[in-house]
Amino acid sequence: MKFPQSWRVRKPQTDNESVYISEKFGVRTLHIGSDTVQSAMRIARPFDLEVVYTRSMMAFLLFNPRPQNVHMIGLGGGSLAKFVYHHFPQARVTAVEVNPQVVAIAHQYFLLPPNDQRLNVMVGDGVEYVARKGLRADVLVVDGYDSESQVAALATLPFYRDCARVLGEQGILVVNLWGGDRDFNACVERIRKAFDGRVLCLPAGKPGNIAAFAFKCDQGNPGWPELQRRAKDLERLCGLTFGRFVEELKVLNGHDDERLFI
Repeated sequence: MKFPQSWRVRKPQTDNESVYISEKFGVRTLHIGSDTVQSAMRIARPFDLEVVYTRSMMAFLLFNPRPQNVHMIGLGGGSLAKFVYHHFPQARVTAVEVNPQVVAIAHQYFLLPPNDQRLNVMVGDGVEYVARKGLRADVLVVDGYDSESQVAALATLPFYRDCARVLGEQGILVVNLWGGDRDFNACVERIRKAFDGRVLCLPAGKPGNIAAFAFKCDQGNPGWPELQRRAKDLERLCGLTFGRFVEELKVLNGHDDERLFI
């Protein structure tokens, strides 16, 4: 497949805002102003989650296996939006992306479906979108990075409080964080303040990503056997290693031999 000349397949020398794509060994990758992989798709399996951290972000399904209304801030190549759209036909997915070029590339080169009754991809500012009155979501996924780091406006206490406000009673916020970021601990603390301490962190693979899950309401302290039962059901449904996610929840969160503390 040929790429338009304006969509580069190599890193530009001076323009830190350029969106460009590359392919190697059957995997197509999206970059924004640097060699950092913002999104990836294995061409032979376009609805799979190729990047490890995106799989870990789906661990929210352990606590809500049938989401109805999923909102996403940050699109990339659309991997998470495609996955939910493909595997959960009851869910309506809304994705907000600030860069129109990213949206165009996701549709044309990463096989993101066109908008329909179940999928709505829009160009807009994520902070302004979450601040809208009347907005409601079961799950809110935040994965907003530029060429260098997490977008600062998507990591403030007022933003996280807006996230908590738009979530329903059983709502879950999912945030992709970078464990090596010097602001990581402060960011987690802001999420804790916005959600009254109801936060879990899940290591998301070798690159150092950490998925944070914040809960609108008390989830109790689920037992490990119950979580493993949920994991087996989800593995049959969509194939991800949910059993491993359950075990890895022990790494960064309070627990004992019987249950996970939330």
